[in-house]
Amino acid sequence: MVLTLFDKVGSTVLQAMDTAGDFAVLAGRTFAAIFKRPFDGANLMRQFQAVGVNSIPVVVLTSLAVSMVFAVQLAFGFRQFQAEGLASQVEGLAVVRELAPVITGLMLSGRIGSAMAAELGTMQVTEQIDALECLATDPIHYLFVPRLLASAIMLPLLTAISIAVGYWGGYLILVGVEGQSAYVFAGEFYKLLAFRDVRIALTKALVFGMIIALVGCWKGYRTQGGAEGVGNAPTSSVVTSSLWILIADFFLTKLLLV
Repeated sequence: MVLTLFDKVGSTVLQAMDTAGDFAVLAGRTFAAIFKRPFDGANLMRQFQAVGVNSIPVVVLTSLAVSMVFAVQLAFGFRQFQAEGLASQVEGLAVVRELAPVITGLMLSGRIGSAMAAELGTMQVTEQIDALECLATDPIHYLFVPRLLASAIMLPLLTAISIAVGYWGGYLILVGVEGQSAYVFAGEFYKLLAFRDVRIALTKALVFGMIIALVGCWKGYRTQGGAEGVGNAPTSSVVTSSLWILIADFFLTKLLLV
């Protein structure tokens, strides 16, 4: 019984280490392939379109909804202490530092990460990736690099849009519903903010973008089992990348606020 338990624990640990090592090797190959030539600009532009432009409506609606809900909660909480003016300050700090990058990352994990895993998974089970290798085309360079670059570049831009939308979400509630002065809200929203806070948000978005692209491509590239495997890859990609986004958010917050 004891040996069986140790055997299961050891097998789980070895499998986890093997998985982590496989991901690390593919991630390293992807970063190294960024500097390889030729560079497929057309493929990169397509990924900019898929990752960035097509995601704007989702980011806008999500950021607006979350910032409005957060403003409602803040207004209710601070009203208990007759400190309604602090709601705008906390709203600004929360939107810029946390809500904008994290919500954008999680939404893009579901929208883009799953799409990458499904696309590459389909290519894997239909042997299209093997065909690329037969044509002397490095699949890491051709498939991973444009998606990594597009995600790393577009996530900070989408986060900037999310911050702007978050401002207006708070404005609609705190000014339009709670009756706060628009002039006071504009001043208080940015009162606790500094350039460092924007830098923190954009740095987080950059890291989240790389996590989404690498995990999505990795899950798709390692897909096995035909149609069932293709169906499981996007789900696994979303769960894994969302988990790592939340973990990375904690450590980045601790490091960048020092």
